[in-house]
Amino acid sequence: MPKLKLKAGSRPPWVGLAAAVWVQISAGNGYNFPLYSSALKSVLGLSQQQVTILGVANDIGESVGLLPGIACNKFPPWAVLLVGVFACFLGYGVIWLAVSQTISGLPFWVLWIALAVASNSNAWFGTAVLVTNMRNFPLSRGTVSGILKGYVGISAAVYTVLYSSVFEQSASKLLLFLTLGLPVICLAMMYFIRPCTPPSGEDSSVHVHFVFTQAASVLLAIYLLTLTVIYETVSLSDAVSYVLLAIVFIFLLSPLGIPVKMTLFRANAEALTPLAGSTEHLAQGEGGSTQADPLLSPSSSTSNLGSFFESEYASDVETLLAVGEGAVKKKRRPRRGEEFKFHEAFVKFDFWLLWVVYFLGVGSGVTVLNNLAQIGVAFGLDSTTILLSLFSFCNFVGRLGSGALSEHFVRTRTIPRTMWMTCTLIVMILAFFLYALALSGTLYVSTALLGVCYGFQYSLMVPTASELFGLKHFGIIYNFMQIGNPVGALLFSGLLAGYVYDAEAAKQGSSTCLGPECFRLTFLVLAGICGLGTILSIFLTIRIRPVYQMLYSSGSFRLPQASDH
Repeated sequence: MPKLKLKAGSRPPWVGLAAAVWVQISAGNGYNFPLYSSALKSVLGLSQQQVTILGVANDIGESVGLLPGIACNKFPPWAVLLVGVFACFLGYGVIWLAVSQTISGLPFWVLWIALAVASNSNAWFGTAVLVTNMRNFPLSRGTVSGILKGYVGISAAVYTVLYSSVFEQSASKLLLFLTLGLPVICLAMMYFIRPCTPPSGEDSSVHVHFVFTQAASVLLAIYLLTLTVIYETVSLSDAVSYVLLAIVFIFLLSPLGIPVKMTLFRANAEALTPLAGSTEHLAQGEGGSTQADPLLSPSSSTSNLGSFFESEYASDVETLLAVGEGAVKKKRRPRRGEEFKFHEAFVKFDFWLLWVVYFLGVGSGVTVLNNLAQIGVAFGLDSTTILLSLFSFCNFVGRLGSGALSEHFVRTRTIPRTMWMTCTLIVMILAFFLYALALSGTLYVSTALLGVCYGFQYSLMVPTASELFGLKHFGIIYNFMQIGNPVGALLFSGLLAGYVYDAEAAKQGSSTCLGPECFRLTFLVLAGICGLGTILSIFLTIRIRPVYQMLYSSGSFRLPQASDH
């Protein structure tokens, strides 16, 4: 088991968080599918169901991350990122060759595999930065998850602006950028994504730094939405376009201001110390004994963060001998809120209940996302760029807001994060009914509501899984949960939405379906699915409420002790 080397105090975790912003923007490349799906359909002569099946490949590649989940516990983050770089280059390279007609006649199955490989880069990118940063900020899991997932959500708006300005709405140019540009960005950020000494729980500047990062991302999201509308309504010169685009990059660089400030004003950054003191306080049992958590406490030499793996990988033979001699007691199975291995979490009812709730909510949302361009055309829009940008903005708001909102209520009232899953599923039912009714002026409203709820669902699962089953094997647990995304896309988007759309188009005698009937049945079925998800999420919330009361009864996250049970 290789150790993840850490130079204690040499680099604050905020550097890695700032670099993670760029990697997360790259990890949102799967959201580009609506931008080039029409080109795939027209250039390659595909049916809508074939395009939808390619969308399923996009979702499968993006969400199936079991290998990255395993790799993040065995290899350093840069190695995990490097695999994503190769997947991005190879996958999008093949799609670009097909759309640009550099190579013609590629079989459909080759395109499917290429797109799955391309979007699978997201799993490697996202796992590397999410797992590393949640371990670097173990006391602020919801906030970190919301920020990082928020930047993935807003990435669609970034790509939309690039697509409208720099790439002149050319699918071929966009795909070339995905093939070459994203790997270069991730290679440049690779050095900065690494384990660092977590900031002290007593460091008051942590909250201020998080607020600054969140504020910068909100301003970026608003600016991107405004910029998309400007590009769609006003003709701008190249010089003005590049100036407006430069402001986007300034916003993306803004999180780097935190480590810069800490470097320039080092006296104010002394609070960035190992968590030894605060961890001892958090881990105090009722009898006053201290049990240091290997995830939060640095080793005695403070030279590596890999030490928290050591207890998991101790010699099985030595352990069995010690048990036989009575030197140690046989390890009991973990309880919710403690550290689980994957196979231990896999057999838990709450694990599968969380997976099903996530699958129903995110699967419904991704169905709309995959078909958003066709939905806009069916409802009579000439351009769906603003619709996609609106969904991206609201997706970002949901992801960022879910982290801040759930973090506040879990600390002040010990309300499980899954309660917000319940609320968003109810709102999703309303959004799908609005879609189905197709009332004048409701398309943008329903898209905005669905974007916010989709973002909530996507982001809330992350800290919930870590709180129920721990951070040691979080990478593989989190990525298994994400399988709910492609399974939902296959069932609800590939089989349901694609079939209904093509059937209605056949009735109209055209390959392009027009009118609300193209998706009405799909929306009504999805509303029913969200109704089932609402019931299950209420049940889950009731079941796990005692876990959150145990973890957050003091108003801040504390480590579970044997005495708690």
